[in-house]
Amino acid sequence: MGHLGYCASFEQFHPRDLLRWSQLAEQSGFDAVLASDHFHPWTPEQGQSGFVWSWLGALGATTRLRFGVGVTAPIGFRYHPAIIAQAAATLEAMFPGRFWLGVGAGEALNEHIVGRYWPEAPERIRILLEAIDVIQQLFTGKVVKYSGRYFTLESARLYTMPETPPPVIVGTAGPYMSERAGERCDGILTPGAADEKLRQLLSRFEKGARSAGKDPVRMPRLLQLHVSWAETDEEALEQAMREWPNGGMAFPKADIRNPEDFAAMARLVRPEHFQNRVLISADLEQHREQIQHYIDLGFTEIYVHNVGRNQEAFIKAYGEHVIPKLRWPEPVTAS
Repeated sequence: MGHLGYCASFEQFHPRDLLRWSQLAEQSGFDAVLASDHFHPWTPEQGQSGFVWSWLGALGATTRLRFGVGVTAPIGFRYHPAIIAQAAATLEAMFPGRFWLGVGAGEALNEHIVGRYWPEAPERIRILLEAIDVIQQLFTGKVVKYSGRYFTLESARLYTMPETPPPVIVGTAGPYMSERAGERCDGILTPGAADEKLRQLLSRFEKGARSAGKDPVRMPRLLQLHVSWAETDEEALEQAMREWPNGGMAFPKADIRNPEDFAAMARLVRPEHFQNRVLISADLEQHREQIQHYIDLGFTEIYVHNVGRNQEAFIKAYGEHVIPKLRWPEPVTAS
């Protein structure tokens, strides 16, 4: 059985509201939450950037939902990987079997604030792979002494450990990192895209998993689906253009530093730029069909982010018209 999750967008909403909406999502039939980790919103108009790690414990304590951070960047700018390992282990110790750790290479939007040189993409990937190694070594609960190219640990040990470490899920939209995710980690998280690209990412993920002796069928494959739902198609398009113009920017964004720069680029976004990036529709049956399509492609968890301010109406509409009609494959059992 898969999971349909609610996306808690920390770029857009106050943490108190996101907690209330996550609780409503659970009541409405969602069974998981993906919470974004930003220091800045994409545009000033989105208006928020609460500290997600302060919030995750409150979510765990007030719901029974599965949840994760999608994604954090443990690459030594805002966060050292040892601190992320400690935070993740504590959450899993408090809420066994419910937390997953989503990691990625980050964006300058959130990481440049410490005033350090922002490396090119290939180096960011190398840093991320080393950070994952640090986290996984700490997840053993043993004393770790680490001397790598980017990170050093001196006799570090996590004393508060869960019985089983949380899954490490790699957020990526690239084939190289998809394969590394299958080799080195427990799952993959990618945004909605054209079918050809998604099939390529899943294929590379499965290839990496098999090369490491794992069964990819048993590994989490997460997809984040951005949607704009409203009472009419016109309202849905208007709120996508206003609230989530970054969703129409079909180019690499990891090197752009400031919300004001994204706001300037937002003036160039046109409705057709959202194709395969944001589902814009008032038709809930179209939403169901899209989600079912991704389930049939092979994703085991789908997290839906409605870009509008109408979160409560969206949650209730999905609970009534979308979630009951989804058909997930039977869970894989041990042979």
